[in-house]
Amino acid sequence: MKKVINFVLLAASLTTGFVATTQANELDDLLKQVKADRVSEAKLDKKREAEFLSERADKTALLNKAKKELSNQNVRNKRLTKEYAANEITLAQKEVELDNATGTLGEMFGVSRAAAANAFGQISTSIVSAEFPNRGEALNRIANAKEIPSIADLEELWFSLQTEMTESGKISQFSVDVTNLDGTKSTETITRIGTFNLVSANGYLTYNDEVSQVQPLPKQPAGYITETASNFSGVTSGYAAVYVDPSRGGILSLETRKKTLEEFFHEGKEVGYAITVLLIFGCIIALERLIVLGGMSSRIKSQEKNLDKPNENNPLGRLLKVFYDNQSVDAETLELKLDEAILRETPKVDRGINLIKMFAAIAPLMGLLGTVIGMIMTFQTITLFGTGDPKIMAGNISLALVTTALGLICALPLILIHSVVAGKSKSVLQKLDEQSAGLIAAIAEKGSK
Repeated sequence: MKKVINFVLLAASLTTGFVATTQANELDDLLKQVKADRVSEAKLDKKREAEFLSERADKTALLNKAKKELSNQNVRNKRLTKEYAANEITLAQKEVELDNATGTLGEMFGVSRAAAANAFGQISTSIVSAEFPNRGEALNRIANAKEIPSIADLEELWFSLQTEMTESGKISQFSVDVTNLDGTKSTETITRIGTFNLVSANGYLTYNDEVSQVQPLPKQPAGYITETASNFSGVTSGYAAVYVDPSRGGILSLETRKKTLEEFFHEGKEVGYAITVLLIFGCIIALERLIVLGGMSSRIKSQEKNLDKPNENNPLGRLLKVFYDNQSVDAETLELKLDEAILRETPKVDRGINLIKMFAAIAPLMGLLGTVIGMIMTFQTITLFGTGDPKIMAGNISLALVTTALGLICALPLILIHSVVAGKSKSVLQKLDEQSAGLIAAIAEKGSK
């Protein structure tokens, strides 16, 4: 037991000595490291101090340089201020000298500038510029000039005004590039009527002064007006009639904004289309009736010339056949037979006539229906948007008025056509009644004898 304890004590003493030795070695190394770091930090501090001193010297030099520059600029500012004041005095003196030197030329300068400005506004928009382009450049230069115009400038103003005055009384033909509505260009020979209108074989043209281009109107005026313009462009001598716009495009522009009959018709929309269908069907029925009744009348006239030989291709022939087939009966029975034959022929003669009459009565009612629909739509528009802009309500009001007009336009010819067709029908039936009465009278006369 004692041996074990002694062994443990020995091992513990050895371990303690080893740990102490190790700690002593680490502290020595730490001390050496601290000393080495202190030397390095001292060198780095010296280096930074040297750099700071160097930069400080540079900043001082820049500051001195800036102060010197500021002093120079202050001197220059004082010098320029004096020069500016002296120049202002000189400029005022020169303006007085200029006014004294120009004298009455100053008034001429103002008049020429005003005249050039007025002429530029007139010439740049004139259709004469389509034939003589680039006339406004010199006038614009004179109007905006700051100096007294030269003799050449005054002559240019004179020539421009003289050219405009002379060309305003001429009718001239010339070739020019026309910019079509789709953007393409074509060279056409057009006729200029003074300063009023440009016409070609296709109608009226306009001059767009903003882009200096000749363009066709978006929509030509009424056909009879456009026709005179087309005919006039082809005339090379003598006299020809043509419509001229004295407002230089104002009236023509209003004319092109007028709606055509086709545009008015389409404003009737579905109700207007239905009324048109009635008119077409009524006219077709009337045409068929006129052809049929005309053929009947001609065959009846032929039959009247040959009453002894009845032909069943006409009502009178069929009536005569009934007469000849029943000659043996008494007059009263024959009369009934003939009346029966006339009654059989009546539907064939009157077929479709009442339909025409019905269409003539329905058409105004449909027009009234369109009027009511248009008014309802107008009041709905007023409810939504108010009455501030009448153009919003114009479409619905057009529907109301156009359908009314279409109903009357449809009814009037249908009534006339119905009268003609009904007259034809009554003429045929009257012929049958006359012949029937004559035949019965002949039988009655024989029986009395």
